[in-house]
Amino acid sequence: AADEALFLLLHNEMVAGLYRAAEQGEGENGRCTTKLESMGFRVGQGLIERFTKDTARFKDELDIMKFICKDFWTTVFKKQIDNLRTNHQGIYVLQDNKFRLLTQMSVGKQYLEHAPKYLAFTCGLIRGGLSNLGIKSIVTAEVSSMPACK
Repeated sequence: AADEALFLLLHNEMVAGLYRAAEQGEGENGRCTTKLESMGFRVGQGLIERFTKDTARFKDELDIMKFICKDFWTTVFKKQIDNLRTNHQGIYVLQDNKFRLLTQMSVGKQYLEHAPKYLAFTCGLIRGGLSNLGIKSIVTAEVSSMPACK
């Protein structure tokens, strides 16, 4: 649990540090989200290499998404994705009802606007992992009630 606490603290500090720099005129807020997503992308690429070095090749895209929802998510966030849906046309919706990077924030509506900051790194993480598995993707996040996200 110590490594989880360190990850949460590091993630919070990355978000806070980038936005603090933006407020001091070193860039605008949109660039912060892009930077966090890029950092996540590189980490996701590295993690997926480590996690899949001993696994058999995946049969198809759905097989890869199941791996992301179970093994990848469990290793990074200590739980599986709660729900995986697909339209069978390349769109997948992953739902985490108690997302670790949002649970330390208040459940109140006043923090809803800050949620995207705390999801950018994870969007990059997923995109980087998928990229190294040969899938080009666009990963977006949506929060309608804290701490759940899609």
